[in-house]
Amino acid sequence: MKTLRLWSACLALTACASTNTASRTSPAESGVKLYAINCGRVELGDSGPMADDGSLKGVASESVVPCYLIRHPKGDLLWDSGLSESIADLPDGLRPQGQPVHFEVKKKLTASLGELGLSPADIEFVSFSHLHFDHAGNANLFAGSTWLVDAEERDAAFSEQAVQRGEVPHYSALEQAKTVRIEGDGAYDVFGDGSVTIHQAPGHTPGHTVLLVRTAKSGAVLLTGDLWPLRESRERQLVPVYNFNREQTLASMKRVEALAKDSHARVIREHVPEDFASLPAFPTPLE
Repeated sequence: MKTLRLWSACLALTACASTNTASRTSPAESGVKLYAINCGRVELGDSGPMADDGSLKGVASESVVPCYLIRHPKGDLLWDSGLSESIADLPDGLRPQGQPVHFEVKKKLTASLGELGLSPADIEFVSFSHLHFDHAGNANLFAGSTWLVDAEERDAAFSEQAVQRGEVPHYSALEQAKTVRIEGDGAYDVFGDGSVTIHQAPGHTPGHTVLLVRTAKSGAVLLTGDLWPLRESRERQLVPVYNFNREQTLASMKRVEALAKDSHARVIREHVPEDFASLPAFPTPLE
């Protein structure tokens, strides 16, 4: 994806030299901190749509909806923004009529950021594994940030089909935001030192991505979005019925497994409660 970016960085020999020096900067020098923020919970009465082989029909499940704040000396990145914090104002959460699902937000994202002395206006970069409502529910709060987005995801986000499905309102303010379109197939290096990189993993949506964060003390962590939405999904390679492309999904599973192996990363299945609980409880960061 980043071919154009790399070429522009290497237009001159001196520029290449400085780029190479930056790439050797270690996470210890970068001072990366990863904050796992609880941005909601989902109780699903029937997980059938989460597996197109029919194996989860009638099976109930419970999921966590996380947001992640990555703090770096060059700026802050919010990765996924969770369910809309307006749900926190509903005494019993949100129960869509006729659907076996319950959404709940106990604490607003803005309140959690406030514990760190931050507001949405302080966040330099925002990015999402994809733009479904449970990952970009608070996206409009960050229209002043620089939006890092896969080019295909950006195109699909404001397509006529997305408008007809009613998906646009929760991220509509990003349409005019300062945007970096991530083109091609390579990793996008957010801060230029290899500590935080965005990787393509399409299939769930046209431009679904995962995030690799390298910390000094705790090693690498791979945040995998909706590649494996349930605890069973990874081991059994289950594909939700509503995924954009089944073949791409399976290819992305293989690619991300290889990335995890090569980087010795701890894999976080973002919606799986025990994976979320394995990270330090907010406001303590993983370093």
